[in-house]
Amino acid sequence: MIFDAARLALRNLFAPETRSVFWKVLGLTILVLVALWLALRGAFIAYVLPWFDALFPGMPDWAGWLTFVLGVLASIGLALALALLLSSVTAIIAGLFLDDVAEVIERRDYPTDTPGSPMPLGEALIASLKFFGVVVLGNLVALVLLFVPGVNIAAFFLVNGYLLGREFFEFAAMRFRSASEARAFRSRHGGTVFMGGLVIAAFLAVPIVNLLTPLFAAGMMVHLHKMLSARDPAFGA
Repeated sequence: MIFDAARLALRNLFAPETRSVFWKVLGLTILVLVALWLALRGAFIAYVLPWFDALFPGMPDWAGWLTFVLGVLASIGLALALALLLSSVTAIIAGLFLDDVAEVIERRDYPTDTPGSPMPLGEALIASLKFFGVVVLGNLVALVLLFVPGVNIAAFFLVNGYLLGREFFEFAAMRFRSASEARAFRSRHGGTVFMGGLVIAAFLAVPIVNLLTPLFAAGMMVHLHKMLSARDPAFGA
């Protein structure tokens, strides 16, 4: 079921019907990441470099190479920070475009089913912002665990697998269910949703391709919710 949902989501990525959503999601994701990088870089120049200069006053000219080394390390640090924030960014962007993706999938792949109802924009945005904070906190914990041998990679997948799986599945479920019923349905099938979240986390770990995470994750969870609903029709009846 999970791999079927992932396969269908990959097919949807480049389908003609989702092409406009594809470019909107990709463009907005890149725009947000560039803005975050500029903000982090500006904060580093404004606050960290002056502190470094004050810590080592009167540094001779020949030691200027230390500034270069520090700049390289800072660039690596900024890249890692963006990697940690990417899952949070995907959650916010998904809140804006999930209904667009879901409508295309429901119309094309489930034409005989009753179409879902889109979430109000304000409600979707508030839910996305709340989730943004949760994912940032979770990834900060994962960042600490990166320094624990044997735990670091597992921490990334476990944290993002659980959080992304939960968020994207509930977004898809709330097109057909109330918020409380969507959470209950997700909890009832928690193991399957978590495994689906691990697939999303694996997609997120692939450079460049991970810019399409919102589109892939939204499509996958729409299919997974449809499959679980067909398997468990008595829930919420």
